[in-house]
Amino acid sequence: MSVFTHLVAELGRLLEPVLAQSATAAAIVLFTVLVRLALHPLSRAAFRGATPAAGCLPLLLQLPVFFVMYQAFSSSKVGGEANELLGHRLFAAPLGSRWTEALGEGGPFGAQGLVFLGLFAAIAVVAAWSAVRGRKAAAVAAAAAAASAATPAGRGKAKPGAAKANAGAKPGAKPGAKPGAKPGAKAGAKPSARAGVVAEVTAEQQEVMRKLGGVLPLLSFGTLITAAVVPLAAGLYLLTTTAWSVAERIWLQHRKERAERAEQAGRAEQVEQMA
Repeated sequence: MSVFTHLVAELGRLLEPVLAQSATAAAIVLFTVLVRLALHPLSRAAFRGATPAAGCLPLLLQLPVFFVMYQAFSSSKVGGEANELLGHRLFAAPLGSRWTEALGEGGPFGAQGLVFLGLFAAIAVVAAWSAVRGRKAAAVAAAAAAASAATPAGRGKAKPGAAKANAGAKPGAKPGAKPGAKPGAKAGAKPSARAGVVAEVTAEQQEVMRKLGGVLPLLSFGTLITAAVVPLAAGLYLLTTTAWSVAERIWLQHRKERAERAEQAGRAEQVEQMA
């Protein structure tokens, strides 16, 4: 923890000429951005999984960082020395203070209370944004699952040329058998049974996605409750990392859609050249 406090303190000193007493708060935001940049490869890999729970791994890896942040602004001493971070502020509110303490210093509309209200409002906006996009993503995933459930059912259809092959088969041979095959020989594995299994599994996945799609977006509002009971610095960390998560998924989705459009345009161009 002493390494973390030293790093944040040094970042705050670098920003102090520009941001004065709010320099340490800006240092927390910068530190959070650095953490998310380090986790970006994992977030990008999780996004390719295309499930509503794609961001769980980066979230779990952030828990130790959040715990250190919480301890750093809750402990009066770090490494046997006075914790210098507790004296820093975000505007009028100390970074180590909680909302309940701010209520005792002028109420919700006091100098400190307004800082917390601003933090809560920003977190609520990000949570609502995340919930809306989460529901849209769940709806798209459910539609894709429904489409994939219908696709394997067509595998049992006869392939072009099957009638021609059957015409040359010996009398008594099963339809679909190769010319010259012995009567009673198997024509190959039946696709209908496999299609039924695939459809059943896909239906189960679709139901799971539907349930997750209804619950996971609401979890983003849990950040608001957490910010109300942790130190202001930890709440600032939560705001920054949740805003990053939403913006990151929007950017990754934009890149994916752009790549798909480019691929479709390439295929269309190849068809035109062949024609």
